[in-house]
Amino acid sequence: MKAEFTVLDSAEAVATEAAHEIAAVLAGGPRTLVLAGGTTPRRCYEVLAELPVMWGRVTVLFGDERCVPPDHVDSNYRMAREALLDRVAPATVHRMPAELGPDEGAALYTPVVASLAPLDVVVLGIGEDGHTASLFPGHAAVHAKGWAIGIGDSPKPPPERVTLTLPALRGARHVIILATGAGKADAVAKAKRGEVPSGMIAGARWLIDREAAGTR
Repeated sequence: MKAEFTVLDSAEAVATEAAHEIAAVLAGGPRTLVLAGGTTPRRCYEVLAELPVMWGRVTVLFGDERCVPPDHVDSNYRMAREALLDRVAPATVHRMPAELGPDEGAALYTPVVASLAPLDVVVLGIGEDGHTASLFPGHAAVHAKGWAIGIGDSPKPPPERVTLTLPALRGARHVIILATGAGKADAVAKAKRGEVPSGMIAGARWLIDREAAGTR
């Protein structure tokens, strides 16, 4: 099954469409929702917080986390908390304890993900190099098995991170990948050719704006 690419007029349209698609899946009953960091996902979460979702049935996880305290400015958890979690009160939030270090953080998160798999909705962003979560092009972590892995040498700072594995992401029922801005156009093109980790998830639903599609 090939990935599906939908081009929308603007970054705001991408965030809004993603939020509504997430809400539609969550309406089907108890669900797991995996959150990403990044500017485009943040706006999606802000829109999602305003939609009618039965949050008492939702379990939240994270696709990756930097090895920083949960209140640190670089923390994905902090961003998600400010944009969404503090406004909607999900039933359960499983944050990645990455401040414990990449190895211990991954070891503690692995059984959490294993107990909830297959994941229902995974939200992902991409970097200008085509990485997604903390799976970077050419890095050994791209080939890792299991559910979560610690990284000590990320090519993008900070170097220490915890991330879900590619098999964990591929096994999800719904994967929504968001990309906006001209700076992502090259990464999107490489993803379409399967050359970067973000393009290695068969069946993913891509929501991109015209700039990221290279059709300004």
